[in-house]
Amino acid sequence: MKLHLLAGVSLASVAVVFAAGSAQADTAVAAVSAAIAGEVVHGRVVNGAGEPLPGAEVRVRGSAQRAVTDTQGEFNLVLPTGQAVLDVNYIGLPSTSQPLTVAAGGADLSIVLGGSATDLADVVVTGVISDGVARSLNQQKNADGTLNILSADAIGRYPDPNVAESLQRVAGIAIQRDQGEGRYINVRGAPSAFTAVSVDGVQAPAVDPGTRAVDLDTLPSDIVSNVEVSKTLLPSQDADSIAGAVNIKTRSPFDRRRLVLNGYGGGSYNDYGGSDVRAGATVSNVFGPNETFGALVSLSYSQTNRRPENVESGWTKMETPEGGEVFALEESLFKDYDTERTRQAVTGALEYRPSDNFRAWLRGSFAQFEDDEYRNQLLLTYDEDNLQPGATDSAAEFSEVTVERQLRHRTQKNEITILSLGGERTFGNGAVWDANLSWADSEQTYPNRNELLFRSELEPTVSYDFSGDHYEPTYSIFQTQEHLDASEYAFRENVFRSNTTQQEDVAFQTNFELPSNVGGRDVTWKFGAKYRTRDVTADEERFRSRAAADAPAQTFADLITDTESRNYGYLLGYKFDNGLVDDYFASHRATSARRMPDSVVADYEAQEDILAGYGQARFDMGATNVILGLRVEQTKFEGSAPTYTVTEDGDEIYSTASVDRDQTDFFPSLTVRHSFSDNLIGRFALTRSISRPEFSQIVPRRIEETDGTDISYEIGNPDLEPTLSNNVDLGLEYYFASLGVVSANAFYKDLTDYRYILTYEDELNIGGTVFDAEFETPINAPDGHIAGLELNWQQKFGFLPGLLSGFGVFANYTWTDAEITTDQPYGGRTDFALPGQSDSNYNVAVFYEKAGVSARLSYTKRSDYLEEIDADDPDFDLYVEGREQLDFTASYDFGNGVEVFTEAKNLTNSAGTRYYGSRERTYEYEKFGYNVFFGVRFKL
Repeated sequence: MKLHLLAGVSLASVAVVFAAGSAQADTAVAAVSAAIAGEVVHGRVVNGAGEPLPGAEVRVRGSAQRAVTDTQGEFNLVLPTGQAVLDVNYIGLPSTSQPLTVAAGGADLSIVLGGSATDLADVVVTGVISDGVARSLNQQKNADGTLNILSADAIGRYPDPNVAESLQRVAGIAIQRDQGEGRYINVRGAPSAFTAVSVDGVQAPAVDPGTRAVDLDTLPSDIVSNVEVSKTLLPSQDADSIAGAVNIKTRSPFDRRRLVLNGYGGGSYNDYGGSDVRAGATVSNVFGPNETFGALVSLSYSQTNRRPENVESGWTKMETPEGGEVFALEESLFKDYDTERTRQAVTGALEYRPSDNFRAWLRGSFAQFEDDEYRNQLLLTYDEDNLQPGATDSAAEFSEVTVERQLRHRTQKNEITILSLGGERTFGNGAVWDANLSWADSEQTYPNRNELLFRSELEPTVSYDFSGDHYEPTYSIFQTQEHLDASEYAFRENVFRSNTTQQEDVAFQTNFELPSNVGGRDVTWKFGAKYRTRDVTADEERFRSRAAADAPAQTFADLITDTESRNYGYLLGYKFDNGLVDDYFASHRATSARRMPDSVVADYEAQEDILAGYGQARFDMGATNVILGLRVEQTKFEGSAPTYTVTEDGDEIYSTASVDRDQTDFFPSLTVRHSFSDNLIGRFALTRSISRPEFSQIVPRRIEETDGTDISYEIGNPDLEPTLSNNVDLGLEYYFASLGVVSANAFYKDLTDYRYILTYEDELNIGGTVFDAEFETPINAPDGHIAGLELNWQQKFGFLPGLLSGFGVFANYTWTDAEITTDQPYGGRTDFALPGQSDSNYNVAVFYEKAGVSARLSYTKRSDYLEEIDADDPDFDLYVEGREQLDFTASYDFGNGVEVFTEAKNLTNSAGTRYYGSRERTYEYEKFGYNVFFGVRFKL
């Protein structure tokens, strides 16, 4: 429905608003800006090969007026008729000057840096630097706010298969991993949901129903033209990015303005799995009269196979037979994975540029990530009543331990689709009007989420000891081997679950930029409006059976193979036959009972409408550039969820609960950029931003989880407030003419109504029977803060003699301090660290590039960070242990468009580890191994 609306309204919008030569539009703009005197000068800055140079600074000599080239190397200036001189600065190339004559009707010019002149207007300099580092540094230097840029060239020099992995190289960004692969990003120590992600300016909806954070492992890195990370927001940007806003830009056919064909392909070996393959290709061209049309298609495909090793240990506190208390295990979970991850994406663009004053586009992208996983599992469950004398915090013995074997087959599929149709018109007096209509859809489905569980009739005595190696402790059962007796296992249960969550977002935005002169000073006014509506639906079905009639026809022994199932040094038994178990799942899913109320109360619907408007003024005071403005956003939210209650008489009652909210927020901002010199830039910003609650948290739902007599509830909070942040940023950056930068950026974020999860226990009366139940619900903390310092240094040592001039370094370090204060004490505490916040995070890379050889050795590390808060006991706060990783890439360019390359990832074989309170209480220990990839790139 919304897709049809998008197409119809888009075509009408472009036809009405952007019809070239529209007399009505010209008349309207002229009426608004009659006092503006000047002509539009349109220019393009390219290198000798005709490739655009984005981020080049163009200054009008004798005035404070300046422009910065966009990703196509283009810029516009409004100048009075007569003579003028433009000074062009670009890091890595000598500065140059361009004289021109501005006549009625404006002027067009081309500035070529580092090539031979093709017409009399060209400026000729020597030396060619087209490396992606130069493009990134120039855009970063000349941006109005604090901005980091990752170019496609830079991304391609690291072994990073998805956007999350690429972003870990940026100062102030750390990543959260799943099975060793980056998924979410933490910008400046903030939770992942504090960062909005857009593709070509269109905000991407999250695929995971539990968070607004976008799963960046869904998006492959090889479809990217560049990635912009805005760490300070302007009024023209959406306000829902407390930590920063990430905009992923795909390629444009007008980036090169010729036939472009490039691609790559290769395969790899990984230490913990089979072989992998990756490939991608891009083709684009401009055509038609005067090359006014452009088209581009980019494809990406990868398939990885992994067999990570994983052990989970569930800790609790138990009373010993001697009357004391110790930390003890309540369960041990040994997981033997076989996973296949497939990532595929396609992006496309159609663009129309009949003149320098008008452009229209239709862009689209589709990305799909599928994780097909089989998990052989050995589960040991320990009961406090069976704890034997002599237990310590690291070693214990239990009698009558429950032993279970399980096969789980889970398939997860994420899809993100984005379509955008828009245009931009530049009028004769330099005013610019643009509009864009977009449709974005994300969907997460679980076609398979099936489990088959067997329980051993044996209940052996089992001891464990963490006092030696707490990552790989000893367990007596792997010596006594009771768990290997296949004849003792009997069917326990089957479990089937399916989930589908969809978010559909339609947005329309328009901006109007108007140059003017106020009191002899050039002022650029910019106004805009945006309307965005998002519909969210979540549906879950659960089935389970423990009936003997639903047991497999085969015995446990018949369902296993002769292939050992191993995890580290532990022999878990023998692997299940995946095909036989899948056949069982297919035949018994329909016969298993639907679990109620679980299959109803997990569902919800939500709609969020945001209407925004802003105004800002940009003006220059000598070497100081100032942007002052205000953004206003009105948020309307409606949500509903099924509810379920049981009366004391045992009657089940279903109904629907709903929430309806309306809120308006104001976001003033001041952004200052000062050039102390051509190379030394200072920055200051005062901004305000917001993080709205997760949809699943704000709808009034109540989800029940039962396991025997254990009952837990997840409860929504319709009164949950959004988190607001007042931000102060201060930075200083020095750029080397030889291609480099050293910078320091300090930041402070004052948080109000930070969201956190409260877990507590209470009694529950069901049909006259009283149960102890665990509840968790999101609530707001009144105060909090995030403070930090980013240090960054990157430089190519071109000043060194001979072959040594090819060396260079990238290095950045981020320190953060973050804390929230709750309105009541929990476990004797009112101050808590922010989940996802590492105190320190750094990257170091040494590179060499010369004579066709390119090599980089890169190291990244983040310190420990809190993942979940236990409100009752600090000893059970869940932490993620800091992780380091060493990667290496190398390539050789033959100079004919063909390049061979190799990548080596996770050479340190670093593990992913989580722990409760202290590192000795390891909760999860997972290793993924190293990966070596070989491939070929080509470009025409």
